[in-house]
Amino acid sequence: MYLYNSATHRKEKFVTHTPGRVEMYTCGPTVYHYAHIGNLRTYIMEDALEKFLRYEGNEVNRVMNITDVGHLSSDADTGEDKMLKGARREHKTVMEIAQFYTDAFFEDCCKLNIKTPEVVQPATGLIEDFIQVISSLLDKGYAYVAGGNVYFDTSKLSRYYIFNDHDEENLAVGVREGVEEDTNKRNKNDFVLWFTKSKFEDQALKWDSPWGVGYPGWHIECSVISMKYNGEYLDLHCGGVDNAFPHHTNEIAQSESYLGHPWCKQWFHVHHLNSDNGKMSKSSGEFLTVSLLEEKGYDPLAYRFFCLQSHYRKTLVFSWENLDNAAKAYQKLIKRIAGLKPEDGAVDEAAVAQWKEKFLQQVGGDLNTALGITCLYDVLKAPLNDATKLAAIQSMDSVLSLSLGEKAAELRAKEAARPAAQTGAAGFTIQGEGDPEIDALVLQRAEAKKAKDFAKADAIRMQLKDMGIELTDVPGGAVWKRV
Repeated sequence: MYLYNSATHRKEKFVTHTPGRVEMYTCGPTVYHYAHIGNLRTYIMEDALEKFLRYEGNEVNRVMNITDVGHLSSDADTGEDKMLKGARREHKTVMEIAQFYTDAFFEDCCKLNIKTPEVVQPATGLIEDFIQVISSLLDKGYAYVAGGNVYFDTSKLSRYYIFNDHDEENLAVGVREGVEEDTNKRNKNDFVLWFTKSKFEDQALKWDSPWGVGYPGWHIECSVISMKYNGEYLDLHCGGVDNAFPHHTNEIAQSESYLGHPWCKQWFHVHHLNSDNGKMSKSSGEFLTVSLLEEKGYDPLAYRFFCLQSHYRKTLVFSWENLDNAAKAYQKLIKRIAGLKPEDGAVDEAAVAQWKEKFLQQVGGDLNTALGITCLYDVLKAPLNDATKLAAIQSMDSVLSLSLGEKAAELRAKEAARPAAQTGAAGFTIQGEGDPEIDALVLQRAEAKKAKDFAKADAIRMQLKDMGIELTDVPGGAVWKRV
């Protein structure tokens, strides 16, 4: 597999420290609110990447944190803790907020067929580990105490800006618009490893430390969690592109200073999901969640399909029209697969292997899931028996995770269970999906036509069209379908 490496700014063959085993870390959610669908685009693409690596035959140890303390509302170590902000908003304790939104996050992941990582570690569970690593950084001269807080000293590094796709002055903490400068810092890019009560008297979660009662900074959490569960050498670190600076930059600085050697080979960043008005966030515009998509009648997997149709390194623009188009394409794909007969011939294993190899080549070029979906359509058009097509599609869907086989089987069973046609008055037959409401309208239209009330018949046809129903008159009846 070839992946674009954000640290080197080029596509590279993905190579691990231990052949056949991938140590993978993905930044988890800060559980102070629901994840919006922009957040979840990143997790969908990370999930596809993990599953593709397994599809190649690798063992994958994927680790993810849960940030339940230490993530401030500004990336310059200013503002209040997001967890405390959430607790105040809902008049609950911080831990009640953390548990509620952690559960909500994994419920959303389940709806989107996102696999739960092998290790999920809340930050509050490793306080002693954070203290140990921070103490070591102080001993090695990479950190200092000022104003009661412990800071990482970026001046000790030969290179700080790893992801230097951007102008360094614009990246520098303390010079950007709306960011306050911390006068305790020796250098504008230094960042907090440990906050004490001198910083926030009202902080809800605090622990004893050698530097006073306080809590860890956000950046140290991911480094320590990864080093604890992935080991000293990390093969693959993933996250949203907005985390490249300062979060991932700071992770590299503190991890390599602590370890004394290079830490992570490959960095994978998923670009933003934008609305028509710009970057999607929890504080602007309509707060788009998986639950809201469901309330509006969308299958969450239609959103996964929408994301997979685009490359992860391209900004994806969300609109209801775009999602509608993806949802229709997804349903049509399921319907085509449902039309295949599992009993049609024996599975040609050699042909399935050939299609698997094509899929590996297509998707393996920097996780090109759009070409992976194209492979599905190519299988449907290929000169193969239905059983072989279904086997090849099921194989590819182990990566894409669109539940194609399951949904096609459900539709196939539904079609088999209902009568081929509903019979109305005077032998009028209605062929459709067996929806009583639609069948009744079709029958009313037929009766209106029979009574030569064409205005009413036309009105009913328009009503059906507005409901997304395509109606076709046939001898002795009518056929309808959703479009």
